[in-house]
Amino acid sequence: MLPAQTEDYDRALSRVRAQFGDGQIEPLLPETQKSAVLALCAALDYLQNAQKSDLKNMHTVQVYADARQMKLNLTTRRNLELTETMRDREKRGSLLWVLDKTRTAMGKRMLRAWVESPLCDCAAISRRQNAVEELLNDSVRLNDFTQKLSGIYDLERLMTRVVYGTANAKELLSLQSTLEPLPAVRDMLGDCRAQLLREVAADLDTLEDVRELVAAAIREDAPFSVREGGMIRRGFNAELDELHTVVEGGKGYLGELERSEQEKTGIKKLKVGYNRVFGYYYEVSNSFKELVPDTYIRKQTLTNCERYITEELKALESKVLGAQERIVSLEYEIFCAVRKKIAAQYERTRRTARAVATLDTLCSLASVAAANRYTRPEVNDSDRIVITQGRHPVIEKMLGGTPFVPNDTLLDCGENRTMILTGPNMAGKSTYMRQVALLVLLAQMGSFVPAQHAEIGICDSIFTRVGASDDLASGQSTFMVEMREVAEILENATEKSLIILDEIGRGTSTYDGMSIARAVLEYTADRKRLGAKTLFATHYHELTELEETVPGVKNYNIAVKKHGDDITFLRRIVRGGADGSYGIDVAKLAGVPETVVRRAKVILKALEENETPAPPRRAAPQLQAPDGQTSLAGNAAMEIADELKRLDVNTLTPIEALTKLYALADRAKQES
Repeated sequence: MLPAQTEDYDRALSRVRAQFGDGQIEPLLPETQKSAVLALCAALDYLQNAQKSDLKNMHTVQVYADARQMKLNLTTRRNLELTETMRDREKRGSLLWVLDKTRTAMGKRMLRAWVESPLCDCAAISRRQNAVEELLNDSVRLNDFTQKLSGIYDLERLMTRVVYGTANAKELLSLQSTLEPLPAVRDMLGDCRAQLLREVAADLDTLEDVRELVAAAIREDAPFSVREGGMIRRGFNAELDELHTVVEGGKGYLGELERSEQEKTGIKKLKVGYNRVFGYYYEVSNSFKELVPDTYIRKQTLTNCERYITEELKALESKVLGAQERIVSLEYEIFCAVRKKIAAQYERTRRTARAVATLDTLCSLASVAAANRYTRPEVNDSDRIVITQGRHPVIEKMLGGTPFVPNDTLLDCGENRTMILTGPNMAGKSTYMRQVALLVLLAQMGSFVPAQHAEIGICDSIFTRVGASDDLASGQSTFMVEMREVAEILENATEKSLIILDEIGRGTSTYDGMSIARAVLEYTADRKRLGAKTLFATHYHELTELEETVPGVKNYNIAVKKHGDDITFLRRIVRGGADGSYGIDVAKLAGVPETVVRRAKVILKALEENETPAPPRRAAPQLQAPDGQTSLAGNAAMEIADELKRLDVNTLTPIEALTKLYALADRAKQES
């Protein structure tokens, strides 16, 4: 961390101006942007201190504006599982997992940024939609783009390493490989009609000079290390070529010298050797020591041989080794010069990288729309959210081939600004509400949506209060966490916000919880206070009475089909309040023992009649089997058989049938 400094606005402004120039910092000059200037200066100081180098690669600054992007707080991002799941913190099962068909690392980062920062500008959204639609309607071109993009490495990361002088020869070769498909990509963009695709083509610099420089300078088999030589191609530098000739000629001369000395001295087994201590030497075995000339100078005696040097050999050694050392140092100098020349093209490369990332992201959205039958939503400045046959994008993919039950949505800031949603647990209330939020988010990021038709009025923010857990680290209970989230929503939401509230008040006593839920609902529905579009799921059926007393409130419920003691979730959202909570039925469906379920029904009936539940009766004497042992199997088998007779398998979904089968199997095992 940087040491604490007093806020010096003049110094900060001077620092920012020196880094970015007057043209870039114009949006930061108003008095209201003083804190932004101070923060930017602190960030620059930190980066320079951490990198231990200048920041010459930073030329532009973008000022974030709330009016241009949807506000999504951390709670909303987590509850909607935009980039990772809540339970396992994995990408699989998140919205990003569904949308990510990108082929480049740059595209993956941009897609994530689009998911986390949807737009609030209809024109900008339409530009993205037009590009996605054109790619979607031309599957051949889309497939060609996808194939070309697959061979592109992370251009942004490569250039960052080049600029900071840490890239090696292998990374320059990767840069060359990345640039090779760009001319073909730009040619394919040439006749595109969508404005955004045309802008991508204009920004996509093929950087042929950089590619040719790397191809001419760097060998294909270059090593990872830049300090050992072997990186620079022959023919790129004249001095380097001469040194290579000296080294190769010197090594050839050593062979000739060895043969010449063998003939001159008559020592047939004389050899020329080399080590780092003595350099080059003549090695003569002990049996030929008498033939060694007087001009030889002994350097080392071994068990079976002697080693000698001569003036001629040392002169050749100096020439060869000096050339080899010079080759290594000269190659490093040449490599650094090439790397510096490429680094000077950073701004061109940055624009190209952004163009490639944009194209990759658009292709990903088009591929997802084609594979999943998404349609183009109408995004406008109205206050309406009208969705026909909408589907949850993630659940639909997780189900595989199982059909997803679609539902409609109608919300506005008038007569339909608040939807009270009732129905049993496990019926799909939370799924439906998240579905509406995700479709709004998809539409505003420029994507197509899983629906038959959608009209989305711009929402400036999405707020969610879906599920809560104890925050033990800060000593907050479930209810406290819930109330803090509700307080943040009521404080920051506007009439153009979309609010998702699931089971407000369930963390405290019934009357307290219902009172809080009603007060929150009245506040969000009141146009003089907030009047935001709100989806409100609850088990407090008393709240359905608000449709008659609070303008803009409409009741909806999850349709349920009941057969005797069994229920089937139809997953359909229909008008009106639920006719019951079905809590005991859900408990039975989840596998709660039959004795507990029967007792719960007795207690419920007594409470509904304002009576005190009678204590449970003592169990009847157990029947004796013929052999004198107690028999429970008969009664258990009869109960299971009766339940199977009442079961209508034609109304069960595969998941419900499997759940029922598991429950019956467990009961049979326990009673056997």
